[in-house]
Amino acid sequence: MERENGKVMEKFNSPLQKAWRRFKKNKLAFGGLLFVLLLMLMGILGYLITPDQTPQANTMHLQLSNKKPGRTFNFLIISRNGNVKRVGIIEKMFFGQQADFKSIPVTSLRKVGNKILAREYIGDDEQAEEVVYPLVNGNYSYTQKFWLGTDIYGRDLLSRLILGIRVSLSVGLIAVLISLFIGVSLGAMAGYFGGRTDAAISWFMNVIWSLPSLLLVIAISFALGKGFWQIFIAVGLSTWVEVCRLVRGQVMALKEVEFIEASKSLGFSTTRIIVRHILPNIIGPILVVASANFASAILLETGLSFLGFGAQPPMPSWGGMIKEHYGYIIMDAAYLAILPGLAIMLTVYAFNLLAIGLRDAFDVRSQNISV
Repeated sequence: MERENGKVMEKFNSPLQKAWRRFKKNKLAFGGLLFVLLLMLMGILGYLITPDQTPQANTMHLQLSNKKPGRTFNFLIISRNGNVKRVGIIEKMFFGQQADFKSIPVTSLRKVGNKILAREYIGDDEQAEEVVYPLVNGNYSYTQKFWLGTDIYGRDLLSRLILGIRVSLSVGLIAVLISLFIGVSLGAMAGYFGGRTDAAISWFMNVIWSLPSLLLVIAISFALGKGFWQIFIAVGLSTWVEVCRLVRGQVMALKEVEFIEASKSLGFSTTRIIVRHILPNIIGPILVVASANFASAILLETGLSFLGFGAQPPMPSWGGMIKEHYGYIIMDAAYLAILPGLAIMLTVYAFNLLAIGLRDAFDVRSQNISV
């Protein structure tokens, strides 16, 4: 019984358990984690929770341009397309469902026999003439509420904000994975082997470090071209230096300790020593810098999209949404640019809180991370 209790206490007092308990005590950091998890859930559900479930939430009604949040409009279905394939729930969640009808916003409609008499919406202060439309099969009208209003093209702003989560988080995730792969590999080699290897990698790090991140990303984007997957590579190749410098310093401090010397004397390979004995002991600092790089990657992606090098229309991106609507900041529709800007700010702030919480939980400040 004592041995079982000892095992339970040993597990409870493991470094990861201690770090988790310290992390939970940091209310702001824990709140940041919950916010990030909520964003991830919304990003995964995607089209299942968006009011506009068409691909890229790109249903346009130019008559409804720049309508205020909370407005409700009636729509008349004027035609149906029977050739549209109905997709399953998983495919719909990730790619959306193409609309099988065409509709117009109306101010009034009435059914007369097998025809519909309707007045198309052309403005709040204007009245269109009544036009006769054929009666389509099934429901011929519906009502839609735009909770956050519409953009300049009459698209649902809430739907595009939700889908923009996918762009930002996916770019942040892939870019961080690329930066971790490059940074951990080069940093471990530089710190472990030292000498000319360290000098060459350090020189390369300093060259990359001296270049402004945004200019470096733009240069890589020019070389790779505009597109979604190009952002992953461009942002990832610009954020690996911080990881490399950190890992180099940690490995240099750790390779001289007794258990590493014992591993060498037992004839273990260099790869095994680095992968199984050194890297697991510096996972805390790596997680901290990865969280900070996640926030940096989101800012770089939004900056690229604002400049036209990131996600291309009609793909919804928070940076692209600001680019389309920044001129309305001085008008009565400032929310069109403020809402995606607020989403960027809250997301980056949450990841920064997460990084600070991880730093305190793993007590990174007391570790030797000098370079």
